[in-house]
Amino acid sequence: MAILADLVQVVIGVDTHKHTHTAAVVAAATGAVLAERTVPAAAVGYQELLALAGHHPQPRVWAVEGTGGYGAGLARLLAAQGEWVVELDRPTRPARRHGAKSDPLDAARAAREALSRAQLAQPRAGGQRAALGVLVTARRSAVDAAAGAQRQLQALVVAAPEQLRARLRRRSTRQLITACARLRGHHSWDLECRTTVTALAALARRIITLEAEARTHQQAILAIVRGWRPELLAELGVGPIVAATVLGPGRTQVAAAARRRSPCSAGRRRSRPPPARRCGIGSTAPVIAS
Repeated sequence: MAILADLVQVVIGVDTHKHTHTAAVVAAATGAVLAERTVPAAAVGYQELLALAGHHPQPRVWAVEGTGGYGAGLARLLAAQGEWVVELDRPTRPARRHGAKSDPLDAARAAREALSRAQLAQPRAGGQRAALGVLVTARRSAVDAAAGAQRQLQALVVAAPEQLRARLRRRSTRQLITACARLRGHHSWDLECRTTVTALAALARRIITLEAEARTHQQAILAIVRGWRPELLAELGVGPIVAATVLGPGRTQVAAAARRRSPCSAGRRRSRPPPARRCGIGSTAPVIAS
């Protein structure tokens, strides 16, 4: 299997931050730093890095930290320009004296780490995959927040004054949420009881809002899957969320990208189809290329 140093002349490591990106151009054969540049984390800075790369030999690869975060804008522009980009998780940085930091050192370290790894990830795909990833994340946040609010609601009811507990006991969770959302305090009640009513009503309304938000995200996920890969929904045990997880942003290994870029791969054909991948409960879906 070809290694990265056999495929490229230079590796451009990029240390990404919120306001600036620092790049280091490293020779693949020797690991020597050929150039460094710090630019704003904006379109003008990305173009400056492209211009820097143009002064060095091809083929090249960019090793960008955090392509799903601070490096997302740069990764999109590089992909649009046809550049080869691999993603690095932000490595553990060695402690520096007096808390000093050096972005050029970190950028060079990213490039050398890319050269040393047997497997590297490519940035998450955009388009429909990215949209599904955003919706799945937003839905999960709403579901988790609603579950947390439900636990808080139950705990408040258990500790509520007896006159309030008497109105809420022996109810299912759904009935309890509905009843608490309709609670109104009475001026004759003491401060603790009135305050508990206010808190219970607020929690119940929050749960209802979060559940509605989660349903909205799920409907949007279903619409994307139906329009893109409807056959997945026909699989046993595969609903919109499972399908979105299968189709959502993933990372491919650099070996696959290396095979596509290697001149020796021209004309190769796969002798047999790729194996199926498990997808959901008791179901199988075809392997989805990233």
